[in-house]
Parts: sequence; C-alpha cells; structure tokens
Amino acid sequence: MIVSKLFQWIEYRVTAITVSIFALISSSHVLGDDSVMDSFQVHGFLSQALVITDDNNFFGPSSEDNGSFEFTEIGLNASLRPHQDVLLAAQVLSRNAGGDLTDATPKLDYGLIDYQMISNQQRTFGVQLGRFKNPFGFYNQTRDVAFTRPSILLPQSIYFDRTRSLGLSGDGVSLYHEERIPSGVLRTQVGFGQARMEDDVEQTLGLDQFPGSLDAGSSAIGQIRYEHDGGRIVTAISVASANADYASSSNIPGEGTFRFQPWVLSFQYNQELWTLTAEYAIRKLELSGFNSFSDSSRTGESWYVQYSRRFNDNWQWLVRYDTLINNKNDASGKSFEASGLGPAHSQFADDLTFGLQWSPLPQLMLAGEYHHIDGTGWLPNRDIKDSSQTSQRWNMFLFQLSLRF
Repeated sequence: MIVSKLFQWIEYRVTAITVSIFALISSSHVLGDDSVMDSFQVHGFLSQALVITDDNNFFGPSSEDNGSFEFTEIGLNASLRPHQDVLLAAQVLSRNAGGDLTDATPKLDYGLIDYQMISNQQRTFGVQLGRFKNPFGFYNQTRDVAFTRPSILLPQSIYFDRTRSLGLSGDGVSLYHEERIPSGVLRTQVGFGQARMEDDVEQTLGLDQFPGSLDAGSSAIGQIRYEHDGGRIVTAISVASANADYASSSNIPGEGTFRFQPWVLSFQYNQELWTLTAEYAIRKLELSGFNSFSDSSRTGESWYVQYSRRFNDNWQWLVRYDTLINNKNDASGKSFEASGLGPAHSQFADDLTFGLQWSPLPQLMLAGEYHHIDGTGWLPNRDIKDSSQTSQRWNMFLFQLSLRF
C-alpha cells in the first residue's frame, strides 16, 4: 500500500516537472542567467500518413473509399540544464491512430528530472524521476519520432500498437549506467513505478464491456545493452513485469489481477551501407481472481528479421518478415475458435514488409511501404467492429510525410 501511494505521488508530480521546466526558463530569462538559457533546447516533429488496405481497417476506415488519413503524430519537446549534472526534459505528444478526435488530445509523453551522479570518460551513472520512456527493444524509446524508425510501422509483433500505452512509458524512478570498455560500451537501465494502463489495454483484454476499471500496480522494467566496436554489433536483453488490478462493482467479471511479463532479445549488425536487425520475444500474460471466468495464463511468441540498405546518400529500402503468435499452445488459433471466442486467424499474424524512405532534406522525409499479412493478431481492437467479418489474408499500403525542427 505504501509503495502504491508513493508511485501515485510520483505520477501526480510528473505534471509539476513539466511546469518547472518552463518556470525555470522564465526565471532564468528574467534574472539574465545566460548560462542556463544557452542550454535550453526546443525540438518538434510532425508526421501525416495515408493508410490503404484491401480488407480489414487499420488506423481508421482504411479499406473504404480512398483510405484513411487518421494516422497523425505531432510532438514538441524541451530540455534545460539548470546545473551541469541536472537535466530537465519533457515532451508533449498528440497522436491520432484511427480513434476519435479526443484521442489526439496532447498528452505528456515523458517528463523527468535527470541527475547524473557520475560522469567521466569511463562511466556514467544517473537517476531519472518522473515519466520515463521504457527501455524495451531497440526502438521503443523513440518510437513516435518517424526519423528514428526504420519503417512507417515498427514490427507489430514486438512494438504493439493495439496495447501501445502499456509498453510506452512508466511513472516512477529509473536508474541508468554506462560503462565504456576497450571493446565497446555496456549500458544498463532499470525502472520502477507504474505502467500506463489506458483504454487500449482494457479493449484488448475484453474488459472494456464491463463496469470496472483497470488500475496500474507496481511494475518494473530493465535492459542490458552492449555495443561492440563502435556499434558494429549491438545486442540487448529487455525484461519487464507490468501489473494491474481490475476493480468492479459488479460480480461480472468481478475483481481480479493482470500480469504481463515479456522478455525481448535483440541483435543488430551494422555496416556502412546496410543493417541487419532481429528481435525475439516471449510474452507471458496472466489473468487471475475473476468470478466470471477461470484463471488463465498463456505465453505468446514473436520475432522478426529485417534488412535495410542505404543508397544515394539519402535513400533507404527495407525488407522484413515479422511473425506473432498469441498462444504457443494454440499457435493456429483452432482451439480459440472452437471455444467460440473468435476466428482462429485473430491469434496469429505473419507480415512481409517492403519499405522505402527518402530524405531530400535533414528536416524532411517521405516514406512508403507495402505489407502482405496473414492473420489479424495485431489489429487494434478499435478498428475491429466484428472479428468474424475480418479477413485472414490482407494487404496494406502506407505513405507518410514527416517534418522535424
């Protein structure tokens, strides 16, 4: 109970952290503290995409008329160093991905105080307090910035959009350590606090149809990452435990607990003109204590292999195979379908992707990609009106314009 209240207090103070950044900026300006103002930085980005599918909607009515323009990302971030060992940073994000306009309301993406206790040529050690981005896989911490993604859509088997809030960030305390050794760099980060549990998680679990709420509990996440020979080889292992309690005034489904425990192994090999990336995940999901159905536990498995090639200075193409299984004990989904829970193809997805990016200017990027998908295992629930009407095999085209400053 004490730990839970502590994390609730931390979450409440996240907004105050953001306000303090701009308060310090204003006070520094008034006091004429040029040394602080010299460290002040503001950056932003905007991405607009068109999504077209032949079957199944993704990020809006993509299978209707001329497709969907309901995939927009707008972000603004600011940082300030009031002291050489202290960094204040925050980002506000507006993101629409097939929902109504209220989903595009700007939200605090991250907001933190970063204090570096040790910083020298050999090692760095620090602590972050506030809302921090989860160190998960290679791309999670910068997943909303199109310029940091190898493709318009990240591999959905690892970086879910259907339960995006769960993996995105947490409110609490994060510790990080970087050790520079002769052969490379070893980085470690661990975070403790509360995972974000928003409507997308309840929808995926099927709890949104009941009169109750899913409240985040104490959670933890950690990553060990090693970069060899200047980043020629990069490996990482990420692990997390996200917990929540479901409170309900009704006997159906009653009160229960939710636990999600993923492990991700990541590997990347970089050359001057090409990059080979692969990630593998094991995901354990548990629901327990509910009245209306028995306790359940299942383990999912997913992985992808991706090859990207750079050419003509500002062009890059990509090919990727991405696969997802929701339950290793029912990989085909046939038992799921026999139980009357939905179509078998909702329990898996195999995605073959071809992508192309062009950056004529450092601030501008145009991208396009094609997906051939077998299964609907990662379709966001908000895009599914009736799962029995979804198609197992479908195709998707995406086109995106991205700007940054």
